[in-house]
Amino acid sequence: MTSGSSGVRIGVDIGGTFTDFALVVGEGRGAILHKQLTTPSDPSKAVLEGVATLLAKAACKAGDVAEIVHGTTLVTNALIERKGAVTGMLVTEGFRDLFDIGREQRYDLFDLRIEFAPPLVPRPLRREIPERIGVDGAVMTPLDEAAVLAAAKELVDRRKVEAIAVCYLHSYANAVHEARTKALIEAAYPHLSVSTSSDVFPYMREFERWTTTTVNAYAQPMLDRYLARLEAGLAALGFRGRLTLMSSSGGALTPATARQFPARMLESGPAAGVLMSCRLGRALAMPNVLSFDLGGTTAKGALVRDGRALRKYEFEAAHVYKHKSGSGLALRIPAIDLTEIGAGGGSIAEVDTLGLIRVGPGSAGADPGPVCYAQGGTAPTLTDANLTLGYLDAGYFLGGRMHLDPDGAARVLRSEIAGKLGIDLARAAWGIHDVTNENVARAFRMHAVERGFDYRSSAMVAFGGGGPLHGARIARKLRIPQVIFPVGAGVMSALGMLASRMAFEVARSLRRPLAEITPEIFVETFVGIEREAKEYLLAAGLTAGDIRLDRRVDMRYRGQGYELEVPLPDAPLADIHARLPELFAQRYRDVFHITLDEPLEIVSWKVEAVGPEPVLADVLADAAEISTGPAAKGTRKAWFPAAGGLIDCPVFDRYALKPGASVRGPALIEEHESTCLLDVDDVGTIDPSYNIRVDIAVAAGKGAA
Repeated sequence: MTSGSSGVRIGVDIGGTFTDFALVVGEGRGAILHKQLTTPSDPSKAVLEGVATLLAKAACKAGDVAEIVHGTTLVTNALIERKGAVTGMLVTEGFRDLFDIGREQRYDLFDLRIEFAPPLVPRPLRREIPERIGVDGAVMTPLDEAAVLAAAKELVDRRKVEAIAVCYLHSYANAVHEARTKALIEAAYPHLSVSTSSDVFPYMREFERWTTTTVNAYAQPMLDRYLARLEAGLAALGFRGRLTLMSSSGGALTPATARQFPARMLESGPAAGVLMSCRLGRALAMPNVLSFDLGGTTAKGALVRDGRALRKYEFEAAHVYKHKSGSGLALRIPAIDLTEIGAGGGSIAEVDTLGLIRVGPGSAGADPGPVCYAQGGTAPTLTDANLTLGYLDAGYFLGGRMHLDPDGAARVLRSEIAGKLGIDLARAAWGIHDVTNENVARAFRMHAVERGFDYRSSAMVAFGGGGPLHGARIARKLRIPQVIFPVGAGVMSALGMLASRMAFEVARSLRRPLAEITPEIFVETFVGIEREAKEYLLAAGLTAGDIRLDRRVDMRYRGQGYELEVPLPDAPLADIHARLPELFAQRYRDVFHITLDEPLEIVSWKVEAVGPEPVLADVLADAAEISTGPAAKGTRKAWFPAAGGLIDCPVFDRYALKPGASVRGPALIEEHESTCLLDVDDVGTIDPSYNIRVDIAVAAGKGAA
């Protein structure tokens, strides 16, 4: 590639252990991949170093890059580590203690020592403001502007807050008081970050809406500083293109929009990998897919039905108990429906009080990392176990750019696991590996069953640095018949960044009986929300002709406590209005297999404005660094219980395997960013795009489950 190439795009995904990069030119031609350790003290440092490395590999200049798409766990980590801004909160008079009351539900009925995630804004930093909006949007008590200014002054001058969350009752129905409060504070303190619940996510149910708003305010100063460093660093490299950031829902946002809504950045990296799974499934005529991503800190699973990832609006972050539902901060944001397990390459293994091996959720991260990284780590991790089992080549990690310490890994596994359990080293390492597989399989079973998804008739797409090492064995446990190891699996989330489209969703609670909604009201309501959603994309430089609208409503029978999302067809709004009872009945029947004869109501209205999809047709095939050497690299001692234990396992060079070639397990297939493991009698075939499609032996009644 020469300097002056046009259409250069770079995808960057910051993970807890590694930062991944992908560079493509034009319509997906000439992909270059890269992976390096994350720099936790300042993640922008790894990004800038990696971009410079990519540009050197591509022999092009930063000025040639048209776009950088960036995903980050920065906001998530800030919540987990409680390293965000000191945040104050203004609430409707009488509602200061809402966070302490919570939902009045216990996520574990039998644990007498149950803990909940503490609010981001402690009680001393909350201030009550005389004001009241009714459920119908009418002003019941006017806003006390003097009280607003007095509260802001006390919080800023005395309490030294860096951000303020404004959370008033029923502001989703009428935002006038929150908007005026924000204007007053910004006029008095221009550099203070202010988030209002009517801006962040105007949904009813104040507990989730207010929690989401405090998360947004808590993360704003930190994200703003990070983006400022990143933008300055990229400019110093000579970058003059467009920087966009991946959101939790899979859409790309401008830096200005990301700064306004950092809460929407919570799952940006994992969302990109799921997008790539969707794209791969469609390309392979596999509309139903289980997307499996195992990185350095966590494992993530998502379900793809009919070529589209399942989505959700209720989300939890910063769990205090093993990612257990109910123990985290309850948020409302549009997001891809992911299940997350504390099981990654850096997950710490230990022997619990029952004498059993436990893996995660604690992680060694990138600093100090697993013991085998030789960076000062002292706790045994999953990567240490996989190296000890022979699944990783100590001299070929990251394509030979990083050398591992097998003696250090074996030493810590003996002292912390094998010695305490009275077993040999191989059994200890295998226990860590298999416990991880079972933990992931158990989480996937529950996630799929709760959503009525039968993965036994679908395929798994396994990626991330550790996904190809564990995917085939997890598929055996789940009875999934086929696993796909895509080219560039170790950096697939970075590739997924390049598959993202500019998108922004507006969801607004406006609860009304369907009988009272005339066609004119229906059209008028949607037109207003559509205009708001399109504004963010128009500001990013898209034209009205580039934007497609995806409309949905939340509906329920009158008297029900919760609602169902109903996708609306691409048709004139007046025609859709007449079909609403029919559309809801079909959706209700799909979920509950019955319908009721009760009046209907619309609870919430949703519009997602979506830009054009990037052309990325050949990126996976082009990511393959074709080798003319022999495919077989030799053998390595590796642990395969189904083959009798420690065996001489064949090792293959992925870049030398041509389309049509097949490999029968047990086998290890190495590429720079990951290693693919095939168990006994699994058969992997290279397809025309250089993906490895593995038929799992257990699906045919062979091999060991």
